[in-house]
Amino acid sequence: MKKRVIAATLVAALVVSAASCGQNNNNTSSDVTTTTTAAAPASSDNTAADATKDTSGENETKPAAKIMTHDEFMAAELETEVTVETYVQAKQGWWEKEGVGGVATFYTQNEEGAYFIYDMPCSKEDYDKLTAGTKIRVTGFKAEWSGEVEILDATYEILEGSYIAKPVDVTALLGTDELQKHMNEFVTFKGMKVMPILDANENETNFLYSYDGSGEEGSDLYFKAAYSGINDTYTVESYLCGPDSEVYKAVKNLKVGEIVDMEGFLYWYNGANPHITSVKPSEVPPVEDTVSTMSYDEFMAADLDSKVTVETYVQAKQGWWENNGVGNASFYTQTEEGGYFLYNMPCSKEDYDKLVPGTKIKVTGYKAEWSGEVEITDAEFEILDGTYIAEPIDVTQYLGTDELAKYMNRLVCFKGMKIMPILDAEEKETNFLYSYDGSGEEGSDLYFKAAYSGINNTYTVESYLCGPETEVYQAVKNLTINSIVDMEGFLYWYNGANPHITSIKPATVE
Repeated sequence: MKKRVIAATLVAALVVSAASCGQNNNNTSSDVTTTTTAAAPASSDNTAADATKDTSGENETKPAAKIMTHDEFMAAELETEVTVETYVQAKQGWWEKEGVGGVATFYTQNEEGAYFIYDMPCSKEDYDKLTAGTKIRVTGFKAEWSGEVEILDATYEILEGSYIAKPVDVTALLGTDELQKHMNEFVTFKGMKVMPILDANENETNFLYSYDGSGEEGSDLYFKAAYSGINDTYTVESYLCGPDSEVYKAVKNLKVGEIVDMEGFLYWYNGANPHITSVKPSEVPPVEDTVSTMSYDEFMAADLDSKVTVETYVQAKQGWWENNGVGNASFYTQTEEGGYFLYNMPCSKEDYDKLVPGTKIKVTGYKAEWSGEVEITDAEFEILDGTYIAEPIDVTQYLGTDELAKYMNRLVCFKGMKIMPILDAEEKETNFLYSYDGSGEEGSDLYFKAAYSGINNTYTVESYLCGPETEVYQAVKNLTINSIVDMEGFLYWYNGANPHITSIKPATVE
């Protein structure tokens, strides 16, 4: 996540440091020639001195700044001056900033904790000296941005000494408050399962250029990975690891479902947003999640975004399609207790063909809601022994009541429905529309209206479920306004009831 909008002329001056992505993880010690900026000389008693002039021209000595421990730094008030001694671990690209000269952002750490130093002024000559392991004394101001604690407006002094931090395994802390204690540290995540991420069109993919998919080659990369039910977003910060780095290329080649180990810096942006520097096939087996099979009531009571496991039966399925090499399809499923809509569940074409109506499956995924529709996303499945075909439930009497929502995603029927006119984009009455606004064509979803006892609702033929060759698609195109029909379908929800109709016939009751 870029924290400031940087003008294109400045970005053009960016020098990307690719070396930081191949850092050595062994602790080393070497003599570093003491070099200082023009700001301050080295102090032998663990303090930093700075001589200043007052406005009258008389020299006045500023009190020596105390070197803080990490605990003292974290306890300090925001916007107060802080001084720490720390070691460079990695650095973003150096660039020229108007009025300052050169600046760069550094990931630094000592044995106690880590410090993120944002846009620290430095010459290109010093930037080249500030390699991984270099010890520096930093004086600046403590700041926070969207949860990320950092040091701004910093000056520095190069000291003798060297330290390379080993990555701390924080995998078990994902989803806990304990994770934040390791903010900005060099960390590792092991046995992570790569998960799909949604682009701006709600399509699943393995990664995005920029957080919303609006970027291009050279932009930050965003991807998702999960461990024990905790599904988070991870970033390859392009100023740290650019498009020529191994990790940038590795993330672009990730496969949804594969298990990987990752290293990086625990950056924070409204929660953990690690800046990943290494992704490799996992050396540890994936953790088996221990989510017990839920009843329908337990599923409905579960929190959104929580992991859920249910046993259910396929009743119908939308068309199979492939996205970035991953096949998937959406399924309408049901038990005797209730219905479950499985959105874009990854499956091979071979398994898709096996998942015929009646097939029993065990599904593990995440409970989600989209415009009122409760569904399961990011799901995995296992085919079990058993079969069940649901009979449609007559919900006609519940139209216009809160009771109707209790039947969400179930196979239902509506009887004695009167076909009503629907308005096209020019406010003209017609019997149906291609797409919700009439902008579609043959093969698009069909929308039409039907009423019962004064309740006039919109109904849909979902073309991925019932395409233009199906009886119901042809029947809706031939509807006559004021005719009375019986309908069956799945009680999908979109800002209210939006049934996906699978059958329409002349009414058997008036």
